[in-house]
Amino acid sequence: MGAVVADDGPSGVKAPDGGWGWAVLFGCFIITGFSYAFPKAVSVFFKELIREFGIGYSDTAWISSILLAMLYGTGPLCSVCVNRFGCRPVMLVGGLFASMGMVIASFCTSIVQIYLTAGVITGLGLALNFQPSLIMLNRYFDKRRPLANGLSAAGSPVFLCALSPLGQILQHEYGWRGGFLILGGMLLNCCVCGALMRPLEPPKKSEAAKEPAEKKVKKKLLDFSVFKDGGFVIYTLAASIMVLGLFVPPVFVVSYAKDLGYQDTKAAFLLTILGFIDIFARPLCGMVAGLKWVRPRCVYLFSFAMIFNGFTDLMGSMSVDYGGLVVFCIFFGISYGMVGALQFEVLMAIVGTQKFSSAIGLVLLAEAMAVLIGPPSAGKLLDATGRYMFVFVIAGIEVTTSALVLALGNFFCIKKKSEEPHTKEEAAEREELNKSEDKTPEDAKVDSIEVEQFLKDEPEKNGEVVTNPETCV
Repeated sequence: MGAVVADDGPSGVKAPDGGWGWAVLFGCFIITGFSYAFPKAVSVFFKELIREFGIGYSDTAWISSILLAMLYGTGPLCSVCVNRFGCRPVMLVGGLFASMGMVIASFCTSIVQIYLTAGVITGLGLALNFQPSLIMLNRYFDKRRPLANGLSAAGSPVFLCALSPLGQILQHEYGWRGGFLILGGMLLNCCVCGALMRPLEPPKKSEAAKEPAEKKVKKKLLDFSVFKDGGFVIYTLAASIMVLGLFVPPVFVVSYAKDLGYQDTKAAFLLTILGFIDIFARPLCGMVAGLKWVRPRCVYLFSFAMIFNGFTDLMGSMSVDYGGLVVFCIFFGISYGMVGALQFEVLMAIVGTQKFSSAIGLVLLAEAMAVLIGPPSAGKLLDATGRYMFVFVIAGIEVTTSALVLALGNFFCIKKKSEEPHTKEEAAEREELNKSEDKTPEDAKVDSIEVEQFLKDEPEKNGEVVTNPETCV
């Protein structure tokens, strides 16, 4: 790892939009599934832990909370590690951490030890896999990136539908200790996914041009200049407001059905309906977002998805029977899938490839604070009022407010000057032209020879995959 240069994402490389990118997409699908579904799937073992250690449900719920807090709150740390060591080494170490945490947890003798192992260590391992996988997906896909984001985001509902029943089987056959041990072994697949993340190689340069390139590699480990981008600030604010209410309905809908007098299995089936709809909503939304007319206005499609989600919460607050909750879960699954497919696609479009590794870390940190506040505050509101209607109404208002912040902020506050380049490619070309004016005649001559030879040999060469011994497994 010490020999790996900063994972800057070479600016001269064109995204392949296929090829090995499909393997990267497959790895990202699995990582996303583990990252989002694992904190929920662990809740299957809570009753066994309560019986084993003589604790309350609120004590065991901290395991899932710590997992989510580590996934979101360690965003800046992941950004620093990726910028320093590269995506692949960070993901390999993260896979080992995720597995090691669950394996050690199977030998724990107190709930505090499980907090530190299954919560902190496994949560850190999942975080070290999740963020780099999104960064690599952003580098391998450009034209097909909305579809790629939708397909990778579908890993969350697919794994949730698979891990929850699997956890119940493991608990019944092997107990919580055996279940933790087997799940720890399954998390080693994160290392396999990390091995798929081959970095892209920039076009070859002559010896004379290598020294400036090496100097260019040195950059900030965490780029705070993204806060100078008004679009990023608006997105971060809107996303933080959104997650206050986004995760509340799935947490409380099962309890809502139970309080209406329905059986536990029938109430739990609501989440199955939600997850099944979510599986198809994410890739379909990614396909729509990739359409020629829609993609430049993707931020407004994202705003519509949030308004749709908030309106669904408001309508769901009026449900008085099981049929009403089923309808709510269907529409919530559609809107929730749309939000999941678009949230990182919009961020990629706002900040670009070069700053995405830092931007996503800072956004996840801001969202971590809101994630810790949202569900607990909804629980306190439920304890105070005893009515689920208010919980769903507040969640709907929060998500709708975030949509208005994003849409109105982009429409009124982000001014595009006509004299500025319209695309990132134009901006890069202007920057290169400005640099070339300051070069000496010898440097210009070397560059012209390289460009001529490059165009003669491979006129439209995409980014290649590095296969040297330092980066291959």
